[in-house]
Amino acid sequence: MTGLLPGMKADELREKYLKFFKSKGHAIIPSASLIPENDPTVLFTTAGMHPLVPYLMGEKHPGGKRLVNSQKSIRTTDIEDVGDHWHNTFFEMLGNWSLGDYFKKEALGWSWEFLTDKKWLGLEPQRIYVTVFEGDEDAPKDEESIQIWKDIFKTVEIDAKEGDRIFVYPKEENWWGPAGVTGPCGPDSEMFYDTLREPCGDSCEPKCSCGKYVEIWNDVFMQYNKTADGKYEPLKQQNVDTGMGLERTTAVLQGHDNTYETELFQPIIKEIEKITSKGFKDDNETTRLMSIVADHIRAAVFILGDEKGIVPSNLDQGYILRRLIRIAIRKLKQLGTEENVTVQISEKVINTLKHIYPEIEQNKKFIFEQLKLEEEAFRKTLTRGLKEFEKMCEDKVIDGKEAFILFTTYGFPFEMTQNLASEKGVEIKVEEFNEEFKKHQELSRTASEGKFKGGLADHSETATKYHTATHLLLAALRKVLGDHVQQKGSNITDKRLRFDFSHTEKLTDEQKKEVENIVNDAIKNDYEVKFEEMTLDEAKQAGAVGVFEHKYGEKVKVYTVFNPNTQEVYSKEVCGGPHIEKTSTIGYFKIKKEESSSSGVRRIKAVLS
Repeated sequence: MTGLLPGMKADELREKYLKFFKSKGHAIIPSASLIPENDPTVLFTTAGMHPLVPYLMGEKHPGGKRLVNSQKSIRTTDIEDVGDHWHNTFFEMLGNWSLGDYFKKEALGWSWEFLTDKKWLGLEPQRIYVTVFEGDEDAPKDEESIQIWKDIFKTVEIDAKEGDRIFVYPKEENWWGPAGVTGPCGPDSEMFYDTLREPCGDSCEPKCSCGKYVEIWNDVFMQYNKTADGKYEPLKQQNVDTGMGLERTTAVLQGHDNTYETELFQPIIKEIEKITSKGFKDDNETTRLMSIVADHIRAAVFILGDEKGIVPSNLDQGYILRRLIRIAIRKLKQLGTEENVTVQISEKVINTLKHIYPEIEQNKKFIFEQLKLEEEAFRKTLTRGLKEFEKMCEDKVIDGKEAFILFTTYGFPFEMTQNLASEKGVEIKVEEFNEEFKKHQELSRTASEGKFKGGLADHSETATKYHTATHLLLAALRKVLGDHVQQKGSNITDKRLRFDFSHTEKLTDEQKKEVENIVNDAIKNDYEVKFEEMTLDEAKQAGAVGVFEHKYGEKVKVYTVFNPNTQEVYSKEVCGGPHIEKTSTIGYFKIKKEESSSSGVRRIKAVLS
């Protein structure tokens, strides 16, 4: 594959993208946390639109109606594909948005301009192919995008026709969202680049997975809101959400046929080569194994480096994190490495992106500690578990209880047990295992498939009350426990709230009761809730609390809960919203459970009645 701009690095691509859309009137906003706030439908931020759901639903964004950024993202639906040329678990998504402003013509036109103009990326128009939504019972065929593309291609003397340059596909290929179970979604139009590989057959086209066509851009037209009962309702505010994978596009620009040969991965790969005394291109299997190790440790570093304090566990984000680390360790074992080396590899990961995401450098000690603990524990249990696994294989079948013992006692992710069994031609009773797994109330599949229905993503009135209640709860906790208490994450459904906060000790019954009383007094006193837009510096000076992910000078929303009679402030937080206007509508607040979430982080589960 011949690259057009072999000198373009990821940093230059990221910078060009932000500069281009800034020139089109977009405000540059920071990357949000990898752990979604108040959205129970997913475990991780899967795309740039995810943190923007309230604004896509109509909330006003401090940056205006046109936004652009590079968003840290995790997609675990791709875990089984990692090791091929183009899939990564952690990636950066370059994205720009129109919040009820411009629509299809501008979005597609600007995508084309950035991709093909020599001032920007300068890709060859002849090597670009596009796809659009073919229509179904939920939404009509996207005839508008088809016509726009025909007009665009005509400007470079390409007669674009359906089934030739323009391909129409169903929802599986050309529909994006919602990020969780419910929320904004709509048809999309994707751009693919021809790698000039030989086609895999007569039917080779963009949706083919042979690697000839690489998706480099996706324009999503958010015209609908998917409800909890599966209906697609037209949105009052039509939005545009576009995305370009930084890793993939960097590889294309540099002339590589995979992401692992770019500067984003090469320092990590070289460290793995040094550790294993093997070469990345020794053979296809070695390439695959090293790719998986590099990808999974990179993803683990960014999850551990997030400010929300996630640690390996058997639940939620911690389960995915543990799975990533343990798969990487097993692949290292297959490469002949018996030593503890994940910390050594993770240092190279940090060095590749600490200048863009300083949090991974700031949290380096925590990252190293957790990787060391997990690797030491897993290597011990792996040795014992493999012996147990061999015994289970003697009759060529592993029942559900046996697979579950491997999971709970020896720390084997079920997917790893499946892979081991497949290698040996041993049958596993999957349904039996799933039944055991449900009893233990743990995840059995990926983060992106979602865990709860409803929640803040659908902006239900009840979920909005719970959201405001988290503000009352944080303020109460700070009053009772001290100002060291900071929010470390929250998860809201229309049935309950879950709130994580920094504190080292278990709350006493008296402390829990005092927190409840303070919250219920605030509700009973019918405090008002208002928001103001201000710069980050102004928010800090005003005493607002929150996770300050934003850069200096940028505008943020600050929500204040106050007594309308005395103007006394109860709570002041940086937050995206939405919120109720008066606390008296919240109901009665009751703490149902208080427990440890991770090291130095406590968790409260509470309900409203």
